[in-house]
Amino acid sequence: MAPQSNNTNTAFVSKTQHYLKVKKPLLERQRRARMNKCLDTLKTLVAEFQGDDAILRMDKAEMLEAALVFMRKQVVKQQAPVSPLPMDSFKNGYMNAVSEISRVMACTPAMSVDVGKTVMTHLGVEFQRMLQADQVQTSVPTSTPRPLSPASSGYHSDNEDSQSAASPKPAEETMWRPW
Repeated sequence: MAPQSNNTNTAFVSKTQHYLKVKKPLLERQRRARMNKCLDTLKTLVAEFQGDDAILRMDKAEMLEAALVFMRKQVVKQQAPVSPLPMDSFKNGYMNAVSEISRVMACTPAMSVDVGKTVMTHLGVEFQRMLQADQVQTSVPTSTPRPLSPASSGYHSDNEDSQSAASPKPAEETMWRPW
């Protein structure tokens, strides 16, 4: 009879050996698959936001570099100071429109002087009203409200500035004119 081989050694595999032979490669494949899936998602997102498909043909390292460049550009765009007051650009546009209206009215031979004067006066009054509303809006957050006395009803006539409110300024002083 031939000697029997010792099958007990081969049948028993330690947990460490099992991990090294089976589990570790399986876990590594799963990890790589997850990374590849995330890279593909990132690639499609960047291509979508950039608007070109050049990133889709890059290898993984180039794609990551392109994604970082894109993200840095987005951060810089967000940090760039936006026009602090959109009202300023509106005012500039309003003034340009008033100037154009004035020019057109001056060049129109059939235009009545009274009509031109009325239109320009109206535009000037509206511009002044807009400026005052803007000043009030910007000064409100910085000013602190004065405490009202118990006898005060909270109306404007109760304030100390009631004398200035009672005597309005003449219209000629506050009127804006483009000429």
